Amino acid sequence: GVGGGFARVSAGCGDGILFANNEKATMQNLNDRLASYLDKVRLLEGDNADLECKIREWYAKVGPACEPRDYSCFHKEIEDLQNQILCAAMETNKILLNIDNNRMTADDFRVKYETECGLRQNVDADICNLRPVLDQLASCKTDLQLQCEALTEEMCCLKTNHEEEMNCLRKQATGDVSVEVNACPGPDLRKILEDLRCQYEMLMERNRKETEQWYACKVEEVNLEVITSSQEIESSNKQVTELRRQLQALEINVQAQLTMKENLESSLAETECRYNKYLAELQSQISCVEQRLAEIRAEMECQNQEYKTLLDVKCRLEQEIQTYHCLLE
Repeated sequence: GVGGGFARVSAGCGDGILFANNEKATMQNLNDRLASYLDKVRLLEGDNADLECKIREWYAKVGPACEPRDYSCFHKEIEDLQNQILCAAMETNKILLNIDNNRMTADDFRVKYETECGLRQNVDADICNLRPVLDQLASCKTDLQLQCEALTEEMCCLKTNHEEEMNCLRKQATGDVSVEVNACPGPDLRKILEDLRCQYEMLMERNRKETEQWYACKVEEVNLEVITSSQEIESSNKQVTELRRQLQALEINVQAQLTMKENLESSLAETECRYNKYLAELQSQISCVEQRLAEIRAEMECQNQEYKTLLDVKCRLEQEIQTYHCLLE
């Protein structure tokens, strides 16, 4: 039963890294309490045996002169009752230990629940802080899509205009026109159109590449911002965890200091009470000595008064004797 209680305590505290230092103290406290309970049981057994011996001696000395009765038939019942009392005491101690273990386990779970609630609140706060960044990224993505669609439409318009111009030029080139050229031949329209088409295509390709590069740069910047923000969040979580550990260590230290303070205050109160009693005894002794001294002084004054009276009587007697001597002479 005791081993099971200790196992439950270990199971309740195994996951909590923050309470690893208290586990040994808790086990030591439980072992000390069990040892004290066993010592009390042994002490009660010894007292019971001493009491039985004293009862037998008393009956042997003071009991009736007739032959004592035979109580051997009740010894077995007495032993059974004593065994039942011991078993009940052991069961009570086991129940108390289980209650203590369950209370400690409940405290551990409560502290873990509070820690998890704090972590969840921190994560919710971080998510709320990241939502504006997500909205900003969504707006940037929407702007980029709109720009890409606008560029696509512009490219389609340019292609349409180019095709229309090419069709117009072809129609003009294939018409029944008789031109007599006396001078040098003019420029080749087909070549010019090919050059214009190549320029348009180069311009479109360059715009497309620039747009793709700009979009890739924006996406890379956004990814870098996301990575940086995630790293910052992770570092912040680590800092929060470390600060929480430091806070718990400081709370444990404060609790220990408060306990030490209470012990010192109780010791100080006991010392003050003891010294107050000692001072009261000294004061009573001083009062007794002062009273005795006053009595001695009064007695000395009485004796001095009697001595003066006797001295006056002696002087008068000496004068009378001197007078009698004079008269006799």
